[in-house]
Amino acid sequence: MRTLRFLLQKEFRQIFRDPSILRIIFVMPMIQLLILPWAADYEVKDINLAVVDHDHSDYSRQLVSKITASGYFRLQDYTASYQSALHEIEKDNADLILEIPASFEKHLVKEDKATLFLAVNAINGTKANLGGSYLKSIIQDYNSEVRTEWIQFPRFSPETQIEVTSSNWFNPLMNYKYFMVPGILVILVTMVGSFLAALNIVKEKEIGTIEQINVTPVKKYQFILGKLIPFWVLGLLILSIGLLISRVAYGIVPAGSFLTIYVFATVYLLAVLGLGLLVSTFTSTQQQAMLISFFMMMVFILLGGLYTSIDSMPEWAQVITKINPVSYFIDVMRMVILKGSSLGDIKYHILTVLGFAVFFNGWAVISYRKRS
Repeated sequence: MRTLRFLLQKEFRQIFRDPSILRIIFVMPMIQLLILPWAADYEVKDINLAVVDHDHSDYSRQLVSKITASGYFRLQDYTASYQSALHEIEKDNADLILEIPASFEKHLVKEDKATLFLAVNAINGTKANLGGSYLKSIIQDYNSEVRTEWIQFPRFSPETQIEVTSSNWFNPLMNYKYFMVPGILVILVTMVGSFLAALNIVKEKEIGTIEQINVTPVKKYQFILGKLIPFWVLGLLILSIGLLISRVAYGIVPAGSFLTIYVFATVYLLAVLGLGLLVSTFTSTQQQAMLISFFMMMVFILLGGLYTSIDSMPEWAQVITKINPVSYFIDVMRMVILKGSSLGDIKYHILTVLGFAVFFNGWAVISYRKRS
């Protein structure tokens, strides 16, 4: 125990002696957590709309007013020429074109149906898909409103109306920050932990101090623990700072217990730091360790369920997420913060990540070779 205590003292002194590491550990995550949630926005607003109105009737004007009043669309061009609207698309001034035919009101009143034409600029796929979905939903609402008004007139026979109402569980206001901030916090904790752990042993190799340690009677598991524990403590500290920022800046209060978050984070950091230490045992320079860690982080982030649902991924990608520790922590953070899940609800996640921790750290101890 005395040997391990001396190793821990050495590691903490090295960390707090280097100002650049302190900035990476504390300043970088805080700045990113304050900026990234505003950029990673699932909501699309101010969609530029070009309307081609061949009808110029009361119904067509009511439809356009309803669309622009929704707050999602901005009327960029209102014209009677489709070519003019298409020119706005080509100049990237418009994202969608809504063409209203000349007989829109006539067909709607006499034939009880009407057809609209919608053209979407699909260069920006996300904006196009969401914008088209928003517009279709608004048109459907307008159609329901018109039919409800018609039922009041005697010449129209009453129709059976089925109204569907919905409520959003766990995030009633559909605030995307409640969904994104926990996931972004996981990524920041993972990046700091894995990068610094991967660089740690390699730095000892580059400056030559690893040879001095190798000739001492320090056991391999003591050496690995001495490298792991300091960053494990710092990782929990970063998580605490991130939760505080989430509360102050975004008003996010976990529906579940902080104890549940910290219990899982304790196990998760052991797995991530073990992976970083494993990388450092197989690399000889900090540049190699950084490139390998960056490659793994890109895979972890893209297949972690932060930006896209895991259920919508191809089957082969869903298999990869089963061995991705980040996906488990993101899932747990959202379950605890939004749903109020307990330790019993995440026991499968804990056992799986604990398996990762034993595997990575065990491999790191075995692969580390002391040379006299």
